[in-house]
Amino acid sequence: MSIWKKNISLEALNRTSKNTLMEHLQIEYTDFSDNTLSATMPVCSFTHQPLGMLHGGASVVLAETLGSLAANFCVDDDHYCVGLDINANHIRAMRSGYVIGTAKPMHLGVSTQVWQIDIADEKQRLVCTSRLTIAVKKRKKGK
Repeated sequence: MSIWKKNISLEALNRTSKNTLMEHLQIEYTDFSDNTLSATMPVCSFTHQPLGMLHGGASVVLAETLGSLAANFCVDDDHYCVGLDINANHIRAMRSGYVIGTAKPMHLGVSTQVWQIDIADEKQRLVCTSRLTIAVKKRKKGK
């Protein structure tokens, strides 16, 4: 059974990135299932830290992007989601190629959600694992 409460398509997901940090980092949504959302991000000069490796902050951007967008597709139109807390464990260094992040819910509650986001390299080796806690908020009428 699908967790999505709104129509979801890769085209619609990728449109949300226009004029955002996600567009700048070339994050592209590539796949979704009944309970996961995945995206890729290049590992190159604009995602590197000074030693020429993938910046941990770029991995966190990918993780929070996936978890937050997925969370917002799991609530009705009268609610929205924002990040409360994120942590990340950086497992493997990368210098080139791309990473694939996949978000999966651990808890989909009325007021909070918890998402596990695993980021892997092209050989499916774990690069970073992250956990994101989301606040579910009710929209004010007329907004």
